[in-house]
Parts: sequence; structure tokens; C-alpha cells
Amino acid sequence: MAIATLLFATLCLKATGDTGAHGMVGAISIGSIICIVAAMAGDTSQDLKTGYILGATPKKQQIGELIGAVISAFTIGGVLVLLDSAWGFGTKDLAAPQATLMKMIVEGVMDGNLPWALVFIGIFIAVVVEILGIPVLPVAIGLYLPLELSSTIMIGGVIRYFADKKSKQSEAGAGVLFCSGMIAGEGLVGILLAILAVVKVDDKMDLSGVVNTGTIGGIVLMILMILSVVKFAVAAKKKQ
Repeated sequence: MAIATLLFATLCLKATGDTGAHGMVGAISIGSIICIVAAMAGDTSQDLKTGYILGATPKKQQIGELIGAVISAFTIGGVLVLLDSAWGFGTKDLAAPQATLMKMIVEGVMDGNLPWALVFIGIFIAVVVEILGIPVLPVAIGLYLPLELSSTIMIGGVIRYFADKKSKQSEAGAGVLFCSGMIAGEGLVGILLAILAVVKVDDKMDLSGVVNTGTIGGIVLMILMILSVVKFAVAAKKKQ
């Protein structure tokens, strides 16, 4: 939805003569607003459902949603500024693949060099695949995400598949909670590292020169993480 909105907004701005940097910023702003609206709508629906299950009243839920929206706006804005100050978006340390994709689309439309043939081919393939009942979004995400991210997503999906198949249930239970904790932990560590980079003390805390396990160490750590996920996902299924 965000990419389609970005394409449409950029085409409209270009048609009205609003090109150059001003038009690009406008297109990105419109696309960002639509993306945030869609994300908040999905999150709110889940929050309301959870609140209903727990017995919360609609009034208190709406108050909580408004407070959360305001606080998160300032918090996320501050985190984005922090990350950009630490490493800069689009760099090796902070690749930001989706932001790079949006930048390529806006510049391609404004400069008139966007390969529309590839865009329409992708649209028609997505339509056909969805008609066949196959979700095309995971395939598309795997194409533009870095390999180190898409490969680990695939590993998690395989673990989930075998966990569900083994128990013949759709709920992952403890496995989902364990992985949710890892996602939250990774985000918190990323913010901490960004703070250390901004205050210029990250080099002093870099232990890679003292303890550097290299590729083998990374593989061992990956195996241990996979075994941990399997333990929580499959073992919990057996208890159920």
C-alpha cells in the first residue's frame, strides 16, 4: 500500500509541475503518512481486540490509544534522529532497505528513468499469484531485504512450520513469546549502541580485537539461537 501510494503521489506531484527536491520531499511525506495510518489502524484493531478480551471499557481503550499515539510519535522521532546521527540512513551500518526502495521510486519517477516495464510485470505477477492463493508479500520482502535478514526470516518460518505440523495446532505459544522478546531485545540493544556511537565511546567498548570468533563463532551462535527457539516452540507444543 505504501509503495502504491508513493507511486501515485509522485506521479500527481510531477503532473502538477512540483518536481525536484521539493516534490520528492512532498511525495515521501505523503507516502509516510499513509504508511503510518495503515500501521496504526492495524495496531489499533489488535489493541482493541486484546482490550475486549481482557474486559477493558471502550472509553479507557480510546484514551490509552491516544496517549500511546502521542508518546510513540515523539519517541520514534527521537530514535530516528538518534540512529541517523549515529550511522546515517542508507549506509553500510544502517542500510534501511525499505527507505532506499522508496527513494529509488521517487527519484525514478521524477527523473523519468523508472523501469516501468519491471513495475508492471511485478504487479501482474502479484495479481496472478494472489489469485492462486499464494501470499506474494513474503517473496517481495525477501527480494529487497539484505540476505542476512531474509535468510533468518526463512529459518524462523521453517521452525514455525515444523512446530505447527508436529502439534497440529495453529498457536505457537511460548515460541512466539520467546521470539518477541528477542525482537524487543535487539531493538533496545540497537538504541544503546546508537547512543554509544553518538557520544563517541563505542570504539572503547569494542571487544572484537580481544575476542573475535569470526564466521565460525557466528555460525555456532546461530545454531544455539535456533535450538533455543525450537526448544520453546516445540516443547511447549508437546505440553499442550
